[in-house]
Amino acid sequence: MQQDIYAKLSKLGITLPPVATPAAAYLPFAQSGNLLFLSGHIAKKDGLPWMGKLGSTMQTEQAKSAARAVAIDLLGTLDAACKAAGSDLNGVKRIVKIMGLVNSTESYTEQHLVTNGASELLAEVFGNAIGGHARSAFGVAQLPLGACVEIEMIAEI
Repeated sequence: MQQDIYAKLSKLGITLPPVATPAAAYLPFAQSGNLLFLSGHIAKKDGLPWMGKLGSTMQTEQAKSAARAVAIDLLGTLDAACKAAGSDLNGVKRIVKIMGLVNSTESYTEQHLVTNGASELLAEVFGNAIGGHARSAFGVAQLPLGACVEIEMIAEI
């Protein structure tokens, strides 16, 4: 039996944030069948965009921490999406996929290591059977508000 996800979050010292208000014309999440699609979340630090460009103004380990912070924000949105569907995080059957976008220079090639910050947290929270997921990690020329990382998620409930 799966352990209580909220107890696991508490043990990790993680408090789920509320769903952020979209900054443009989109929904924070949408449901289709048993799948929840979470819109991209940018990295934030102290409530402001966590700005940086990998290969120029930011190092991989710092951006990996930013990706972990994005995963926590995604979990807050996933919690709200689950509740809107009549469930909660304990009803998540699988984290299906995440896509990481990393604000980086043309020569930077460690986007996969940055995105590990989110992947590792999801596996820690849900365990590998549920938290293990397919993934893409891309380098991009720029992200909204100059953020260093943006990640979106698909989950099955």
